[in-house]
Amino acid sequence: MSVTSKRIVLASRPSGPVTHENFRLENKELGAPVAGEVLIKVTAMSLDPYMRGRMDDAKSYAAPVEVDGVMEGGAVGEVLESKADGLAPGDKVFGMTGWCDHAIMRAKELRKLPNDIPETTALGVLGMPGFTGWYGLTQIGQPKKGETLVVAAATGPVGSMVGQYAKHKGLRVVGIAGGEKKCKHAVEHFGFDECLDHRTFEDAKDARTKIAAACPDGIDIYFENVAGTVLEGVLPNLNVFARVPICGMIAYYDGAASAERYDLPKLWRTLLVQRAVAHGFIISDHWDMFPEFLKDAAPLVANGTIKFTEDVAEGLENAPDAFMSMLKGGNFGKQIVKVA
Repeated sequence: MSVTSKRIVLASRPSGPVTHENFRLENKELGAPVAGEVLIKVTAMSLDPYMRGRMDDAKSYAAPVEVDGVMEGGAVGEVLESKADGLAPGDKVFGMTGWCDHAIMRAKELRKLPNDIPETTALGVLGMPGFTGWYGLTQIGQPKKGETLVVAAATGPVGSMVGQYAKHKGLRVVGIAGGEKKCKHAVEHFGFDECLDHRTFEDAKDARTKIAAACPDGIDIYFENVAGTVLEGVLPNLNVFARVPICGMIAYYDGAASAERYDLPKLWRTLLVQRAVAHGFIISDHWDMFPEFLKDAAPLVANGTIKFTEDVAEGLENAPDAFMSMLKGGNFGKQIVKVA
């Protein structure tokens, strides 16, 4: 079987914030799969903040997307044709297909999905974002009952996993999110104890004061995924022996000038005085623990202990708009693009 695949490629590298000119929608003829390969019809794909870094030609933990190359990303889909053992037409799979509606992939690069849970959970709560939150919290955060945890981007797929799993372990959880609606959702839907609207922070001093009021016993774990003013407000509220898992700094992704605002010596002094641990991690270094994550988290999702929210954009052609909106906090939950 041969098909034409629609795909979105990186037309040019961004200079500052991402624009429509950085993307191009094009068609590509795919050949038939050969031994060990399968042809996939993509049904939904994931949009994630890390993709912004892949658009820059800068030294990082992973190679950038090449200009004219397909935008990187994970997706779920249905096998249309298989030349590989263990996968048959009709099977649902997850793989790093990129932004496209059809792809040919090697079977060993795919994960077959169960039929008893929605396939899109493999993009969010039971996929890379959920795994990121679980790993950073359990392995680096080392949560203990009665402690206080703060996490920003509280209604996103990483933050909501962190907060809900921490509540499951008996911690007090304070979320930080953008807007009253998201904060209400964090408390009422995800069960956080409190949630602060970072849009009300006038400056770092105001953030520090409001965070202190929400955390009268200080902060034992700060799950870092945004940086910026939130980080500046959290640091002075860290307890002795606090832990800071660092998985992202979205405030600095789409144009990094704001990163220069932060006083690095202040960070070092806080870590020293509070004997705190700040530990950066890249989740792709830890895929060996993914089965353990699924064993632990999947039952909690199935029984409703851990809930999830998805923000679904319709159509591959609308992926750039959804991506740019997500980078500015416009999504409400895990950002997904429904392709077919």
